[in-house]
Amino acid sequence: MSTITTISEWFATQNGQCVIKREQAIVDNMVADIFGFNAVQLGLSDYQLLRGSRIPYHIKAGKGTGIQLCLEAEELPFETGSIDLILLPHTLEFSSHPHQILREVERVLRPEGSVIISGFNPLSLWGLRQVLWQKKGYPWCGHFISLLRLKDWMALLSFEVEAGRFCCYVPPFAGSTLLNRSNNFEPKNDRWWSVIGGVYVLQAKKRIPGMRLVKPNWNGRLVRKLLPVSAKLNKESNAKISISSSQFSGYKNKNE
Repeated sequence: MSTITTISEWFATQNGQCVIKREQAIVDNMVADIFGFNAVQLGLSDYQLLRGSRIPYHIKAGKGTGIQLCLEAEELPFETGSIDLILLPHTLEFSSHPHQILREVERVLRPEGSVIISGFNPLSLWGLRQVLWQKKGYPWCGHFISLLRLKDWMALLSFEVEAGRFCCYVPPFAGSTLLNRSNNFEPKNDRWWSVIGGVYVLQAKKRIPGMRLVKPNWNGRLVRKLLPVSAKLNKESNAKISISSSQFSGYKNKNE
């Protein structure tokens, strides 16, 4: 029986190290072009996953060892619109309230701020392993969220998905020899069998819908009916004056 009691302990195993190595490479590539002032990593505080970020101030928050700020992910103690980047490494699938976490992330992110989420893919060999072992032990006791469902949640909160990657195509019960050789066929599988990767990493940006001026399609007859009485009288008197002037000029031409 497994003695692993936390997700952090599982990431210290051989399979866990394989996953964190792949995720770190993808996150490094994603955060390289994200700029701002404040970044937060929520979860897996034993690893500095934001090491490649150019944002000057970033902290590791959550619970456990290695954190700089202890907090509940469902109630973030940050001001609205104050964070430029938030990283959620396997945070949603081990929470009882993933929707609330996303709502809080949307609240504290500034407009055009970015969020990066990693999770285990239930439509993969890793998801099959979870079903066969009846969700016993870590990480199989988590609630794996499919990428399509996660995208739906993000769309409801006005997030726009910008990038996504799959990784970890080796079966989770593979031996050390196969794990060591996984670097040779990882890029090939990412090209041909990308959707069955055991882990996905998603990058999205917070969008604020802007206003668009819609010009009314005025009905000329209706506008004339709605004109005030004074405007109508002025318009009619001006028309009579113009007619009288034209008649007078015609009479003058005849006399000449």
